[in-house]
Amino acid sequence: MTTTERREPALNADERTMLEGWLDYHRRTLAWKCEGLTDEQLRTASAQPSDLTLLGLVRHMAEVERGWFRKVLAGEDVGYLYCTEEDKDRDFHVTDSDTFAEAHAAWQAEIEAARRNAARFGLDDVSQGKSRFTDEPFTLRWIYTHMIEEYARHNGHADLLRERIDGAKGD
Repeated sequence: MTTTERREPALNADERTMLEGWLDYHRRTLAWKCEGLTDEQLRTASAQPSDLTLLGLVRHMAEVERGWFRKVLAGEDVGYLYCTEEDKDRDFHVTDSDTFAEAHAAWQAEIEAARRNAARFGLDDVSQGKSRFTDEPFTLRWIYTHMIEEYARHNGHADLLRERIDGAKGD
């Protein structure tokens, strides 16, 4: 079993280091919330009628990393990992055949692609692609800030899911 190491971001750093530190902290927090659970536990929904699961959150964040750092920032023409035209929330809709090993590998691959793409841009550089929500470009600074917000919100969900599954609590 892997133990996720979470380090607090630097207390005194330049802006980019701070943004990247907080984003990595939140990435590691989601991994930590999933640690030590079986696929069945990771597919356990929060409470009816919600079908939100830890596995769904990992798949969702793989899609989000891919969307913002590959499609929007770098302008790559890549499809979705899980979502389809028929089911735009397929990342959240897990089945008994969906595994954490697959989702985790996809998520980690997208994180590595995000790091590579972000390294090519300055904080004030604008994206080469557009989001599905607007035709306006985004700065890398905005994308980092949004990603921190996205992870922080979903890590709150992960806290509640994990507590429901096995009673584990933690920040």
